[in-house]
Amino acid sequence: MPMDDRLVMTGMRPEDEELDASLRPRHLREYIGQEKVKNSLQIYISAALKRHDALDHILLYGPPGLGKTTLACIVAAEMGQNIRVTSGPAIERPGDLASILTNLNQGDILFIDEIHRLSRAVEEVLYPAMEDYALDIMIGKGPTARSMRLDLPKFTLVGATTRAGRLSAPLRDRFGIVFRLEMYSPEELAKIVARSAGILGMPFDQGGIMEIARRSRGTPRIANRLLKRVRDFAQVRADGHITEEVAKESLNMQDVDLLGLDRIDRAVLNAMIEKFGGGPVGLDTLAAVTGEDAVTIEDVYEPYLMQLGFIMRTPRGRVCTPAAYQHLGKTPPAASPASADDGVEQTQLF
Repeated sequence: MPMDDRLVMTGMRPEDEELDASLRPRHLREYIGQEKVKNSLQIYISAALKRHDALDHILLYGPPGLGKTTLACIVAAEMGQNIRVTSGPAIERPGDLASILTNLNQGDILFIDEIHRLSRAVEEVLYPAMEDYALDIMIGKGPTARSMRLDLPKFTLVGATTRAGRLSAPLRDRFGIVFRLEMYSPEELAKIVARSAGILGMPFDQGGIMEIARRSRGTPRIANRLLKRVRDFAQVRADGHITEEVAKESLNMQDVDLLGLDRIDRAVLNAMIEKFGGGPVGLDTLAAVTGEDAVTIEDVYEPYLMQLGFIMRTPRGRVCTPAAYQHLGKTPPAASPASADDGVEQTQLF
């Protein structure tokens, strides 16, 4: 199964764009979850409106699919301003960024997704724009070249990234407001799914909504995607009503289990258990056995498996935990590889 075809992938898929546009909340009061972020944003926005001033620059970071783009659009709506949306890879040259900045109006919101992928040359143009609301441009070439500073209207930059550690320190320090978005609880996801089902005009039972929420890996984007697949199943195989049994049958057919693992996640765990006795196994070896790219395993599959406590990283490689054996219905070894390795290392150390 190609990675782009995974139902539970957290990245954006083409089918999500139309769905997100119709289901995306427009105001903070409609936004479910991230209570600390919402409460802080409400204060900052209210204060900026009272001062008739632009909001401080905002950095949003966290795993994909948690609502960073949605929050940026909500900030623009709450401030009563226009929003300009772009992404780090789309801004290839300093001139591209200069063109965007000079077309902003007073108080506008500039949203840059994947801001960690901006080139260093583009970042250099962004520094004075964020700090002094000015744009330094060079006129001419050679000995006659001179620098000219253009004043920019006060704007708010909202940057989003899934890898805050890859941001350069000078760029990160210029954000006055920094928020980390956390994974959602099943109860919060159930509220999101119920809201989406209401917008789509789908009758549902609370049990069916909760079943979808439990299998959504803590991510609203996946929850809405699963809801769409369950809706199709309910309309064809049932009476169009989403019950717990309908949701279970639909998601089982899609190979999404009770914890949101799909066939590829289970293949990684099974390869470690059946071929390497649960580990330790090196990343490159695991990639060769499963037929997946090592970077894909490390960045896409492994984080959620580690979050569930199914995989541990040790100096010698990846190790399956007893919880992984239990989830797959297998019997763990008498002494786990992790504990054996730790004993060897302690003997060598002491």
